[in-house]
Amino acid sequence: MTEVRKACLVAAVSGLACFLSHAPAAAAPLQDAIGAGDAWRIKASVRSRTEAIDGQFRPGAPESDFLQSFRSTLLAEYDAGPLRIGAEVTDSRGYGQKRNSSAGTSDINPVELTQAYVALELGDAFAEGSSALLTAGRFTLPIGSKRLLDAAGSSNRIPAYTGVNLDWKSAGGDRLVAFWAMPHLREPDDVESLLDNEVQWDPETTDLQFSGASFTKAKVLGGSVEVYAYALKEKDSAERPTTNRRLFTPGFRIFRAPAAAMLDYELEAAYQFGAVRASKAATDTRDLDVSAWFIHAEAGRTFTGAWKPRLSFLFDQASGDKANAATYNRFDALFGSRRTDFGPVSLFGPVSRANVVSGGVRLEAAPSKRFDTILTARGLWLDSPTDSFGATGVRDRAGTSGRHAGQLFEVRGRYWLIPKVARLDATLAYLDKGSFLEDAPNAPDRGDTRYAGVDLTFDF
Repeated sequence: MTEVRKACLVAAVSGLACFLSHAPAAAAPLQDAIGAGDAWRIKASVRSRTEAIDGQFRPGAPESDFLQSFRSTLLAEYDAGPLRIGAEVTDSRGYGQKRNSSAGTSDINPVELTQAYVALELGDAFAEGSSALLTAGRFTLPIGSKRLLDAAGSSNRIPAYTGVNLDWKSAGGDRLVAFWAMPHLREPDDVESLLDNEVQWDPETTDLQFSGASFTKAKVLGGSVEVYAYALKEKDSAERPTTNRRLFTPGFRIFRAPAAAMLDYELEAAYQFGAVRASKAATDTRDLDVSAWFIHAEAGRTFTGAWKPRLSFLFDQASGDKANAATYNRFDALFGSRRTDFGPVSLFGPVSRANVVSGGVRLEAAPSKRFDTILTARGLWLDSPTDSFGATGVRDRAGTSGRHAGQLFEVRGRYWLIPKVARLDATLAYLDKGSFLEDAPNAPDRGDTRYAGVDLTFDF
């Protein structure tokens, strides 16, 4: 895509946003507009994302890049008493990126049957006053903080699973989620197909199985306590070489939601053990013992006032692989999201929940019911100097480039053009590279990284 076409596209999106900001209040929901009865739940969404990056931190990726992506969803569910039948189609496409772009399978997944399920309402079969839903088929599965298991997050592609899932809720607010599933494999996955937005079915296979359970107890220490355990079993094949991950990840989370004139907090930690191989090579048959972990800690306070400002202090650490060749210590974040903790993803996203030590501060404010803003600043270090930092791919196997990765700054603003229907979300991010991202053997010599992104989302 030429620079002129990019400019025209951005101008068109900006013009549409200006028009919508003066549009009347939202019309009826989609299912009312098409005359669907009360037994139906019909929802749709369309998101346009325009983003650009300069001073790329990834080795092998272009110094500057542009991506125009679109994500569209259509969900229909029919409630036939105790039985529900539902399906969702999603369409995730990308345009304008360079051939060696970092945009990939997390951004592009055209025309996919993300969900196709039957769900049985079990009522209070397990306890008086409770509710339970047993789902089988294709479904999405966000759980807890979503750091290890998310659904429709910030990335353009929506992760989904095929299996069975039980979701139980007590009258007092407790919740249990238990599941066995096969995560959908990402297709297409080659450069030509991604550039062409080629439609390919996301298959599932028993060679990749994911299971687990999460229990949340409400009204504890002024908040809630969650305990969970997840198991991932991956098997190598000639068609799909893998590292044969066999991981077990138990963890816990203690949290209190933000509220006016109140202190809030969150502490989450998980340990990971099992076995993995060092590479995907067919000749690599040696299992390495896994010992990895992560921790997230946050404390904040929401102040009274018209803007409802909230100031919070953040700390994250996730283990990185050590020099010991007999073990593997890099934490695997499974199917989680990282937007809330570490800033925008897609073309950006240098920080992931692996080989990172990061402390920071965040200021949030809502000057009006339509507008809110978030400012975040973080310091970045490596947990292990011999492993690659976060999601950058930058590594010094000798460990001589130090641990300082830099500083990350983000400014984000969100505005409801039409309340509950159309929202504009704009982000500016800056990665001030530290000595590691400048001096490591494969670190690109491109200066600091700058990013800008604008989302325009419609919910119907």
